[in-house]
Amino acid sequence: MKQPVAPTFLRPVAIALCGLALLRPAAASAHEDRSPWWPTAVFTQLGVAENANAAVLGVLWDWSWRRDVGWGRVTGYWEVSFGRWASDAGGSSAHAWVTQVGITPVLRLYTGGGDTGWYGELGIGANLLLPIYRSEDKRFSTKFNFGDHLAAGWRFGDRGEHDVALRIQHFSNAGIKDPNPGEDFLQLRYSRRF
Repeated sequence: MKQPVAPTFLRPVAIALCGLALLRPAAASAHEDRSPWWPTAVFTQLGVAENANAAVLGVLWDWSWRRDVGWGRVTGYWEVSFGRWASDAGGSSAHAWVTQVGITPVLRLYTGGGDTGWYGELGIGANLLLPIYRSEDKRFSTKFNFGDHLAAGWRFGDRGEHDVALRIQHFSNAGIKDPNPGEDFLQLRYSRRF
């Protein structure tokens, strides 16, 4: 009989949420004096796939580039993520743990202009999965994989400091080596901007 993944999986999530709660937004003047290497936001994310769960933490660097178009504003950001996947490893009650490290450029479109409110986004980036991902019915053939996502979200707050998004993300090696079954996650993300 399979044991549920959720209880063990939730421990890193609880730690991540406590860490986010300790962060304090920086003053507006301090924001202007910050190094460009200092992130503009942090995030925590939970994901579920057919036979796996994921908890991800990361940082974002907003781009200074913005383009207003007739129906909104296009901008973007760089994302660096660190996550842990727990998957059903097969017939045993043990779980396979995979560490994910990724970097992704992301394009975002805000509806109605401005940098707050409803948005859609897409991104594709490079990810390292250690060890090679395996689940009950899938086995990746490479440690290097691409992660592409589509998301819809809402940025809100007095300064636009809160951001909640629902994402669909696909991981695969894009045919570099077979087998290449890929894995699809449904993800919920909360970001906090400084």
